[in-house]
Amino acid sequence: MYPQIDLGPVELNTFGLSLAFAFLCSGALAAQRFRELGRPVDWVYEFVLAAVIGGVVGAHVDWLIQNWEIASQNLLGSVFSGTGLVFFGGLAGGALAVGLWAKRRGYLGLELADAVAPAVAIGYAAGRIACQLSGDGDYGVPSTLPWAMAYPEGEVPTTVPVHPTPVYETVAMGLVVLLLWRLRDRLVPGTGNLFALYLVLAGVERFLVELIRRNQEVAAGLTLAQLISLAIVAAGVAWLARGVPRRAGGVGRAAEA
Repeated sequence: MYPQIDLGPVELNTFGLSLAFAFLCSGALAAQRFRELGRPVDWVYEFVLAAVIGGVVGAHVDWLIQNWEIASQNLLGSVFSGTGLVFFGGLAGGALAVGLWAKRRGYLGLELADAVAPAVAIGYAAGRIACQLSGDGDYGVPSTLPWAMAYPEGEVPTTVPVHPTPVYETVAMGLVVLLLWRLRDRLVPGTGNLFALYLVLAGVERFLVELIRRNQEVAAGLTLAQLISLAIVAAGVAWLARGVPRRAGGVGRAAEA
């Protein structure tokens, strides 16, 4: 693990660097999509900044709520800690911040949701690299598989080989990104269907990975993340059940060429 990178007089936090990389990836993909839709690319910098602030605050608040017994022992240190981030809190906080930005810009609608769906997915995939490098405790249960890993120098250390679930999630969400990007024009932009598909895939991915995570069960043998995942999947499926409009002529970009 590499929670810190020592460059002599300067020590860099890999968690922060990886998060910055995640937002850069999101911004680059969103900028490409905005160009395709004829929207101002400058808007990307604004909404990425909003997503960074809202996402980090929301993710950290969610972690504080879920881990209050631990956080309350050193509340000030926990509040300003560089780690301790929960995806669903980040998604909610980021969505709220971007929604406020979009309302100010007059761009609050389904086109925006569809436009940023691949960007959100790639941001999550890259963000899990931060968890892997820092060993922040997002790893799974003990495992004897050949690729099981220990995190002896992680933020939450373990010397027992465990499932490297951040790696699993990076790979899984990377595949989701590829699928969403390929379908970005096959599903009519502005219908919300691409974002709904993202919700379904992200929810299923998180539900499955929770089966080998160390999180505590809260109801019906499920973790809080699994319950939220089911709600997200249900919302996505309900939206898609309305019907999935497709561009006439089949393949979007090929038909336009």
